[in-house]
Amino acid sequence: MDLDAVTDELYGLPPGDFTTARDTRAKAARTAGDRELADEIRRLRRPTLAAWASNLLVRERPTEVRDLLQLGEGLRQAHQDLDGERLRELSVRQHQLTFALARQAADLTARAGRSIGEAARQDVQDTLQAVLADPEAAEEWAAGRLTKPLSVPVGFPAAVRRPASRAATPGRAGRPVAEVTDLDEARARRDDAGKRLQHARRQATEARQELRVCEEELAAAEKERSRADEAARQAGQRVSDLSRQLRDAEREQRQARETARTAHDRARAADRAAREARRRAGGAEARAQRIADKSPGPT
Repeated sequence: MDLDAVTDELYGLPPGDFTTARDTRAKAARTAGDRELADEIRRLRRPTLAAWASNLLVRERPTEVRDLLQLGEGLRQAHQDLDGERLRELSVRQHQLTFALARQAADLTARAGRSIGEAARQDVQDTLQAVLADPEAAEEWAAGRLTKPLSVPVGFPAAVRRPASRAATPGRAGRPVAEVTDLDEARARRDDAGKRLQHARRQATEARQELRVCEEELAAAEKERSRADEAARQAGQRVSDLSRQLRDAEREQRQARETARTAHDRARAADRAAREARRRAGGAEARAQRIADKSPGPT
């Protein structure tokens, strides 16, 4: 058992199965004597529904994952180069691909036995947008071990553009690039604020959904614990009954052995008496025969 293998296994599981599986692996590591590994496993955090869906997408759709990572590289480069035509072309592809992949993630979770809602699906799409904007986010997502959705960096795409040293270069509609950049950044910040508000609302919705799941799991665990306690009580009662029966049987066995010993002693005594009686009877018959032999016959 090693941490990478366990982590890969756990973050492919539905969130409802995560905690039990994690604790089982940690216990196995501790039993095997690897306390450090057990502690590392126990520190792994349960993923949200959206994070799990994103992880499934990475695991199950490697071709699409590669396409998205390549699109992110192209978008970031186009932003740096202020290549408007290329940006427009890739932006269309960006919307199409992130929307399609978010839907695929929702389909994958449904096939895995746990459907996600529209809020979680949108969180997956936001995560994909973050992957396009930030190479570090892309690396984190591609590992398939997210615990929560990723957020688009503030100011994207303006934040990844080159510095305004090229301000004298004409931009779109004949305006200087600095003016275009400032306007785009202001719009991006406004859009980002709206997205963050929507994201916060979706997170609140998902948190309520997660709370319901946790409460259901707690209720199930409490019910299971109650059943286990009752089974333990009944087992204890059976042990008590069987112990009493065992004591009674042992007492009866001792009494039977005592009775058997007494019977054996009486049998041995009777056997000795019988042998003595046979011996005396034989002696008496022999004496009677001798007397008869010596007596005179009839005249």
